[in-house]
Amino acid sequence: MIKRVSVVILLGTLALAAMLSAQNPPPMPKPAPELKKLDYFAGNWKLEGDNKPGPMGPAGKWSGSEHNEWMEGGFFLVLHSEFNSAMGTGKGTAFMGYDAEKKVYTYHEFSTMGEAVDSQGMLDGDTWTWTSQEKMGGNVFNTRFVIKQVSPTSYTLKFDMGPAGGELVNFMEGKATKQ
Repeated sequence: MIKRVSVVILLGTLALAAMLSAQNPPPMPKPAPELKKLDYFAGNWKLEGDNKPGPMGPAGKWSGSEHNEWMEGGFFLVLHSEFNSAMGTGKGTAFMGYDAEKKVYTYHEFSTMGEAVDSQGMLDGDTWTWTSQEKMGGNVFNTRFVIKQVSPTSYTLKFDMGPAGGELVNFMEGKATKQ
């Protein structure tokens, strides 16, 4: 009899706990305040620059465009790009966000040339620095992509790359203008 009463009390307590938790769901997550800094990149951009010969391809001019907009919820800026270079034409989709646990910006890009890039970024004043490790031909390379905000409607960019543990060498420079 005591066992049966204990089971009934336990079941009642569990049912009450389930009802209370169903009535008070956890609050919806909110975008980190650091994401507001990515507003700078929202909108339409025209890009142009020069590639130097290297593992990313031959030397030559390149150009491109981006349409960047916030994903519903405000956690990620979605970048839709088109580009023309000495290696050909292509398109890409990227997602910029912020990892509050690691305290770094995130960048995940996928292109029609088969590239998948994962970078981490930091903002220091008006300069964004994005770093990653990429594998090419069985070798590991460190990369650095630097964006310097020149004005509310323009920035310069520079891409450096080198073998893991080695010196980074510049392979691309350019500029972007907001349309």
